Amino acid sequence: MLDGEAALASRGAGGQRCRLSVRSQEKLAGYLDQGPAAHGWDQVWTGARVATLIGRKFHVSYSVSGATRLIRRLGFSPQVSARRAAERDEQAVAAWREVTWAEVKAPERPAAAGSASRTRQDSPAGRPKGARGDGGALPPL
Repeated sequence: MLDGEAALASRGAGGQRCRLSVRSQEKLAGYLDQGPAAHGWDQVWTGARVATLIGRKFHVSYSVSGATRLIRRLGFSPQVSARRAAERDEQAVAAWREVTWAEVKAPERPAAAGSASRTRQDSPAGRPKGARGDGGALPPL
């Protein structure tokens, strides 16, 4: 067992070692520099795309989060989600929200005092005398 300063000395970074060698990481950085279009994708790198690229080029399996951490260590960053269209016209979207959506959406209901319960509260006046909840005493057993 270690005592004193030897016990406090760093043992290096924790966690698993990188599955890619230094040379493979350099190659991966080169592939990322080429851009996603050179590898069959449109416009942006995502974590899932980088994980797929690593699998194709190096035959090593990476999770999306692991691939994202790796590309960050290499000085890159994952870009926006692949689900937004490149041809999206932000001005047209804003105009649609202001004009068309305002016409289509249902008018808001006025705020009224009430219960959040989905069941309707029964009137105590309609309960028979002696029944539970009428405010009177329970009948003897």
